[in-house]
Amino acid sequence: MLSSLAAFVLAVIVTALLTPLVRRGALAIGAVDEPGARRVHTRRVPRLGGIGIVIGFFVSGAILFAVGTHAARIFVASSHITLGLVCGGGLVAATGLVDDLKGMGAKRKLLAQVVAGTIAYACHMRIETIDLPGLGVQNLGWLALPVTVAWIVATINALNLIDGLDGLAAGVTFFACVTNFCIAWLTGNFYIELVSAGLGGAVVGFLFYNFNPAQIFMGDSGSMFLGFVLGAAALLGAGSQKSPTIIAIVVPILALGLPIMDMLLTVARRFLERRSIFVADRGHIHHRLLDMGLTHRRTVLSLYLLSVLFTAVALVTYLGRSWQIGAALFALTVVLVGVIRFVGYFGSSLAGVGGLAAAGLAADGPEALRKAVPRALARMTPTESTEQLPTLLADFAAAAGLLAVRIVNPNNHRLKQWGWEALPQNGERREAACASFEVPDDRGLLQLQFFVDSPSGTIGPKTYVLLQLVADAASEMLTANRESPRAATPVTATPVREGRLA
Repeated sequence: MLSSLAAFVLAVIVTALLTPLVRRGALAIGAVDEPGARRVHTRRVPRLGGIGIVIGFFVSGAILFAVGTHAARIFVASSHITLGLVCGGGLVAATGLVDDLKGMGAKRKLLAQVVAGTIAYACHMRIETIDLPGLGVQNLGWLALPVTVAWIVATINALNLIDGLDGLAAGVTFFACVTNFCIAWLTGNFYIELVSAGLGGAVVGFLFYNFNPAQIFMGDSGSMFLGFVLGAAALLGAGSQKSPTIIAIVVPILALGLPIMDMLLTVARRFLERRSIFVADRGHIHHRLLDMGLTHRRTVLSLYLLSVLFTAVALVTYLGRSWQIGAALFALTVVLVGVIRFVGYFGSSLAGVGGLAAAGLAADGPEALRKAVPRALARMTPTESTEQLPTLLADFAAAAGLLAVRIVNPNNHRLKQWGWEALPQNGERREAACASFEVPDDRGLLQLQFFVDSPSGTIGPKTYVLLQLVADAASEMLTANRESPRAATPVTATPVREGRLA
């Protein structure tokens, strides 16, 4: 217990001292997050805080090893596990760091996560058996590798997706560490005690600077690392538990209940919306609470409370009798159903039509536009050359059925930098409404304008949001190679009535 306490305190101190240095370095090299359509912050915030978490976690363990404590003997006795945590955690952290600095495609990040999961399997962090009701304990055999990798990939992405508000991912990780620590202490798994204490201390030290209003974000380097370590710790804990295997599986899922729930709901929602699961949006549970009027801090605290509930149910599931476990799981289910209904996660339009989530893409936007946006966002990535932007915008406009799209000088809208327009059909005059967004340029700011066929001369709010997503993606492309990036800022849409948009 003393070694675990030392690991926690050391991790807090190292991370708390290192994070301000990382923040200054991130600002110096321009590694910052800018405000945008899918983000909730309104100012530039550095995003390399994961470096402090990773170093704080490993340095605390290294200090305990160097001074020859009982922890040192545990690390040596389980050297293969230590190697797996260092190599796998280092790989996902490095991958996230590259993504934070330069941007990385979803497929490449997924490949790195799969490799990390394979490393965990090779280092004896595995799911080898499962207890199925009525069938007993089943040996997975060759399926152990893909199941283990799938679990690691799932936990990495679950933490990555929940990292959307100041202090949210770090706080959720802390409560998961509390769950893992308590169960490890009860089962005598000293290794997991140390890992949970060290990781919990690292996120607490980071929360000094990350709680609202955040001075720094952890970025993908932090969220992916946290997801890997939590996933690996769950596998180690399952192997040592003295409960039935089914409980050993349920407990780690409950420990990560909030991020896993949000991930599953997000995948389901994007599938029903017929959108790529890799396309970012503002449909996560924290976004919905914000949209309902909760402040940033109250939203985070509300989700902390939900994480505490998951922690309590996980511990009851491990310690309780059958009727207590059943009652706890039933109560949790009732609460989760109530939360999902309260935030309107799935709108009534889903019933029987495979429609769209209530807070997502609604029916007032043209069908062609709703289908074109996911394809455009998938192509307009920060790694894409900015020379391709005109082609991508033209392809999007044609697929979406827009009347025109153009980039103009905001000081003289007649000075067109680039433009595309649909060919008129039979010489007809069509009324148009224009949605304008600022995008960066080497000489200042330009306006990206989308012209929509609108007899009333207005643009519906949902259509405007769809266009805003594309403008934000275009801005991210343009800012990727600039030293002082600036994300797209929406400008009030004004009606434009003319027969030919030239």
